[in-house]
Amino acid sequence: MPNIKSSTDLRNNYNEISSFCHESREPVYITKNGRGDLAVMSIETYEAISGKLDLYRLLDEGRTAVEAGKKRQLHEVMKDIKQRITDDEI
Repeated sequence: MPNIKSSTDLRNNYNEISSFCHESREPVYITKNGRGDLAVMSIETYEAISGKLDLYRLLDEGRTAVEAGKKRQLHEVMKDIKQRITDDEI
């Protein structure tokens, strides 16, 4: 069940809300004038979510490349990278 607090609660009980976010690793939904306004979470939770989104984006790029026939064997990629390092391009 989502934890919902008002903007006044956030202002008056910041430490309590911060502790909840860190301990539960769940967001707190903040309302303003009775309507949803913000989602507050710990930086660790934010980084975990952000990392997952980056991973999903990269996996989707890979899937799309495979479907489009734009894939190469790992040994070919590694050979190209080594050559670029040797040529001082990287």
